[in-house]
Amino acid sequence: MRTFGLIGYPLSHSFSQGYFSDKFKKESIEARYLNFPIASINDFRGLLDQHPYLAGLNVTIPYKEQVIPFLDELDDEAAQIGAVNVIKIAWKNKKPILKGYNSDVDGFLNSLKPLLQPWHGKA
Repeated sequence: MRTFGLIGYPLSHSFSQGYFSDKFKKESIEARYLNFPIASINDFRGLLDQHPYLAGLNVTIPYKEQVIPFLDELDDEAAQIGAVNVIKIAWKNKKPILKGYNSDVDGFLNSLKPLLQPWHGKA
């Protein structure tokens, strides 16, 4: 089964596991979403070794910047921002190929757009 998850520490505040589990069920997506609390970013590679079926991860604090050196590639926007909150995992010869993305900016902008008025031209 395709498996996605969240890395960060601590994760007790996160609603991601419940949100994505419900979404997968409602949309009949054969996948699961798990939390992976790692106390140190140095535990990241071990996590991939222990879970070679992972298809992607979300990244929360405190690792959005710290995870970058562990990645094989960065999307242009993530490179400009200097932070990653989404990791796509492709497996080749049992080795993970990791590409980092940042969806925070789009999410933030899209949440503000409905509230903007014509006089909101500068921030």
